[in-house]
Order: sequence, then structure tokens, then C-alpha cells
Amino acid sequence: MTDHTARLDHVVLWVSDPVAAADFYEQAVGLEPLRVAEFKDGSVSFPSVRIDEGTILDLAPVSMAPRMTMLPGADRSAGHPVNHVCLALTEDGYDSLRARLEERDVPVSDHGRHSYGARGPAVRSFYFNDPDGNVFEARYYEEG
Repeated sequence: MTDHTARLDHVVLWVSDPVAAADFYEQAVGLEPLRVAEFKDGSVSFPSVRIDEGTILDLAPVSMAPRMTMLPGADRSAGHPVNHVCLALTEDGYDSLRARLEERDVPVSDHGRHSYGARGPAVRSFYFNDPDGNVFEARYYEEG
């Protein structure tokens, strides 16, 4: 495998309620929440959740869109579609995630098999939505 110097650092998701979104990602998806207390007390603009040691999802409130002035038109990015975000898990993590989502009555797709991803074909995968309609894929690869 090629050792690239670029790595995925974060993905920003527009959400209607960042605290509720952080709770969903912690309770249903199993991700560690970050900066929720600081968001609640107003000292940071948004909370995040940690995917792994080098990757987070930022949970930006849609109300923040008018302050996106880093590029012309960036303020109109709220609501722009992202097809989906994919989480690669171990087989146990995959099964646990699906069980937590089903316990919370979060609709999940049927299992896919051998869909191509960053590490080749995945053994199994499925899709689900977060409460704001963002689409996620969960998958696992053969160990080894």
C-alpha cells in the first residue's frame, strides 16, 4: 500500500442541533464526543466526535452558515449534498454498531457485500442516516 502524506483530518456536517447530534454519534454510533460542554457554554462554535486518533466529524450548526466567509459563496454550503461518509470498522465493531442502531429504531439498509473502498472490497457493508439526514456507510474488511 502506498504511504500517502495526506490523511483525512475531519468532515464537517451541517446539523440542526449539535448537542443532539453529538449524543446520537456517541450513543448510537459509538464515537467519542468532543467539546460538547464548551459548545454548551458558548466558548466554541461547534462540538465534534472522534472517529480515530487522527479523524473527527465536526457538527456545525446550520445557523453558523452566514459566518462562512473564507471563500466567496461558502455561506451557501449549508444543505449542499455529500453523498455519504464511510466508517471502516472491525467485524465486531460493525455488528455492534448495527445492533445499537437497531435498538434505537434507526433504519438500516440490507447488507452489501464486496463493495469497493479505500482498502479494496469490503466483506460487508450497510447504510444508515443520522438525525439530520446525513448518509453513512459502515463496512468491514477481512483482517490480515
